[in-house]
Amino acid sequence: MCYNTCMDARRCKRLIVNIQAELLSVDKRLSVFIENLSEEGLYVTAPVKSTFSFVTDMPVEIRFELPAGEKLNLHCLVKWAYSTPPHGLTNSVGMTIIDPPLTYIETLKALQ
Repeated sequence: MCYNTCMDARRCKRLIVNIQAELLSVDKRLSVFIENLSEEGLYVTAPVKSTFSFVTDMPVEIRFELPAGEKLNLHCLVKWAYSTPPHGLTNSVGMTIIDPPLTYIETLKALQ
């Protein structure tokens, strides 16, 4: 359950960030940027020129470092993805976090 409510259709408040992360799926790794995050989801951008294909409901793991220096792994499902206009140089990807760890939730509360 979210600790914040949103004014729009989203259930959880989004925190705007710019965090470099690593996305893993089966045997592939890809460097991405987390653009915003919430208790239940992430929005990341990834280069289009990669061998990585994003498919709805595909399980992925995202690894990154919290502002306090703690490393975190989140298990997620891809909910949507598309090439970002106007030049299509990056993919925009929305993900749902599966069972976010307490450390992650507490960090979000502290950053609000």
